[in-house]
Amino acid sequence: MGELKWYVVRSVSGQEKKAKTYLETEIGRHGLSDLVPQVLIPAEKVYEMRNGKKRVRERNLYPGYIIIHADLTHGEVDHIITSTPGVLGFLSDKEGKAANQNTKPIPLRLSEVNNILGIVDEAEEQTATLETPFVAGELVKIVDGGFAGMLGTVSEVFEERKKLNVIVKIFGRSTPMELSYTQVEKES
Repeated sequence: MGELKWYVVRSVSGQEKKAKTYLETEIGRHGLSDLVPQVLIPAEKVYEMRNGKKRVRERNLYPGYIIIHADLTHGEVDHIITSTPGVLGFLSDKEGKAANQNTKPIPLRLSEVNNILGIVDEAEEQTATLETPFVAGELVKIVDGGFAGMLGTVSEVFEERKKLNVIVKIFGRSTPMELSYTQVEKES
């Protein structure tokens, strides 16, 4: 038995999850789970504020790519992966060549794998990252707390703490407030 290595497989963009499901089904059906133990789509959780509600969704870190931990010395594994619906082929050393020419898949370096897996692990540990950060001078609407519904202007952004200083007019006076990213949304 050969050595398990990490490879990048190109897939139809937007259909990575479907291709991953097909891959896992085909690998299980052929009894090759020991030769392809893991199929990953590196993703991170992001949240957006829409209509005053926080929505969490997953965003692919590398759209159009799937990461596979596999032993390709067994010839059937390569064929099953490349003939799966939604899979375009391996990232190889001869990109752009004619389809009938044999291309050799390139395994990822250990540093690249650690970086990708580190990003994936980091994304699971963090609650979420904000996709659209705020900038000073921007008009925002408070959506949470005692001042919900009021408009204010961002005076300072504290990226590391995910907080903002917002100037709100209360009874004709400008009053600074410190709010978290989740308590405000951009006013359009």
